[in-house]
Amino acid sequence: MSRSPMFPSLSPARVLARAAAEARWRPGSPAQPFHSEIFAPATEASGAGLAMALARDALAAEGAGDDRRQVLWVQDKKAIRLGGRPFVAGLPPDLRHRLIHVAAATPEDALFALEEGLKCRDLACVIGEIAGNPRALSFTASRRLSLTAERHAVALWLVRLDAEPDLSSARMRWRVRPAPSLPPRWNATAPGAANWQAELFRARTHAPGQWILSDAHGSLHIVKPPVADVAPARLAAPYSRHLARPTVGRSLAARARA
Repeated sequence: MSRSPMFPSLSPARVLARAAAEARWRPGSPAQPFHSEIFAPATEASGAGLAMALARDALAAEGAGDDRRQVLWVQDKKAIRLGGRPFVAGLPPDLRHRLIHVAAATPEDALFALEEGLKCRDLACVIGEIAGNPRALSFTASRRLSLTAERHAVALWLVRLDAEPDLSSARMRWRVRPAPSLPPRWNATAPGAANWQAELFRARTHAPGQWILSDAHGSLHIVKPPVADVAPARLAAPYSRHLARPTVGRSLAARARA
């Protein structure tokens, strides 16, 4: 007497593939980590743009989209020299009037300001920009940031400008470059909304992947399916030089909005 199994049998490879697909990151994913790093070129403003988009997405996912607490933004001196200071008019409207900016003289001062900010529950989140691979930003220092963020439930997005991925305890690590913008709906000659080519190359609870991301409609979303089989240089190189410009005393900070 033969009987068919209630559930079809799956090979180990298919089980792993299904588990990886289910664990793939998506905008609006609940339980976002409290410490993330974003590696980005210093001259393209893509790192700060994605950091703010991820921060707003995380706040919305936890039901704090209308949160009016202050946002702390910390930059070391080299990051300011390379990319400029935050340009308030370029920020999303809901962040323009609640930004606290700290200009730190050294990476050590920036790390101190970041850690102190993470201890303040009256902050919605903390964004940092540190250039290069300073000795002060060791694994021990990153571990302190992770533990402080998790202990006080204040999230940190640390943008690493012109840096190489080194040892870190960040729970989620991204690489980001500008991606081609879609043409505007009403004015074909106007600049399109910013898009980012984002690669999640390390995460504790999500599989690695690549996406084209945008928050053109007020919320972070995927513009097209994952682009793991598309060469990053082919997407970013022809456009990156047009998506940022040198500034004096101020930066694009996030992105220029139409």
